[in-house]
Amino acid sequence: MASLLIKNGTLITWGTENQVLADQALLIEDGVIQAIGPTSELVAQYPTTPSLDAKGQYVMPGGICSHTHFYGAYARGMAIPGDPPADFPAVLKQLWWPLDKALDAESVKMSALVCLVDAIKHGTTSLIDHHASPNAIDGSLDIIADAVDEAGLRAVLCYEVTDRDGKDKMHAGIAENMRFIQASQGRTLVSGTFGLHASLTLDEETLTACADAAPADVGFHIHVAEHEADEEDSLQRSGKRVVQRLDDYGIWRSNTIAAHCVHVDEAELAILKDKGVWISHQPRSNMNNGVGAANIDHLLAEDIKLCLGNDGFSNNMWAEWKAAYLLHKVANRDPRRANGSDIAHMATVNNARLLEQFFPGQTLGELSVGAQADIIFVDYKPFTPLTAGNIPWHIVFGFESSMVTTTIVNGQVLMRDRHLLTLDEDEIAAAALELAPKVWERYTRNAQDALQSG
Repeated sequence: MASLLIKNGTLITWGTENQVLADQALLIEDGVIQAIGPTSELVAQYPTTPSLDAKGQYVMPGGICSHTHFYGAYARGMAIPGDPPADFPAVLKQLWWPLDKALDAESVKMSALVCLVDAIKHGTTSLIDHHASPNAIDGSLDIIADAVDEAGLRAVLCYEVTDRDGKDKMHAGIAENMRFIQASQGRTLVSGTFGLHASLTLDEETLTACADAAPADVGFHIHVAEHEADEEDSLQRSGKRVVQRLDDYGIWRSNTIAAHCVHVDEAELAILKDKGVWISHQPRSNMNNGVGAANIDHLLAEDIKLCLGNDGFSNNMWAEWKAAYLLHKVANRDPRRANGSDIAHMATVNNARLLEQFFPGQTLGELSVGAQADIIFVDYKPFTPLTAGNIPWHIVFGFESSMVTTTIVNGQVLMRDRHLLTLDEDEIAAAALELAPKVWERYTRNAQDALQSG
């Protein structure tokens, strides 16, 4: 892999001790940052190395998303048959489950590609995806992984195992997870984990089969207590709340991701903390679905590993920062909630440490010697002082995704001066648009069938 010298940048390093460093350069070799120092010094030391001039822009680690759904791309602008869904269980039955059944191999690919274009443009360099396509299970993760490799981004993939489409497809989902976890070991920028939908669509037989299939060093990626219905179902099934029920099957591991956790109680949190589980918070999705607001201040105070995802919303992670910063203030009628530095810690330090679970031996999410070169340039011109201490508030109140001009992953430039280099945005958008009416037609039939079946 070619070397690259980034020069004339103002670095925002992130990491556990964030720094803002003016007029700096970065030497990248084989996808790794090998040197950091004043531009004049590194240019003198490496005069023949190809260079990329940041022209005074902010140079910082790319964004990381701890929970997303590429397959949800085709929901944008789509009409939902029947009366508007009144609650989250109705949203699942009228929107998401009929949509995932409408996907075939081609639409799986295109839904991934449009999200990857979106991520590159918005400076999100790494994504942890949770996939479902019950009528196109086998090989679906390879389709997505090939799209990720084409884009040049970094991703962790899994398939959502569920009972809702029958036992044959449940077993096919398990097989797809296990096949891909092995197959992904041959990929540089893509890793695999084991996906589960949620307790409310997983019976005892399925949970036992998943626990038996996954080796001890493989974690799970599962939705947890996003709505009260998950807890109510678990209590009805087992007499236990969701986290306690799943604990009986060994689901909680040090590399398991529990998405949402809006309605968990103190006993459940104690289990998640004890097992070292990672919790992913998705504020825009939680607001959209009307499910409530997780008590993130309490989770952070309890030293629980809390991360930030987008649940399939646009791959603009700064929008997620802003939503998290505001949601908890209004939900609690308390402007002290969701401190900006806490949001920054979730989105940078915690997201990076989670991602490293799937890329062993690599340092991610920071600008430091030895770290992977996943980097963005941001054309932000502050009119008040910007420091290592106050940057969370500059991001919440000032940074916009339109200011991202360059995106680099593993030392490869994916977008330069807002021009995509690895993906053809116009071609992908046109192909996705051509496919959409067929996907929507299948979705509408599925949704109408779901409404008729009650």
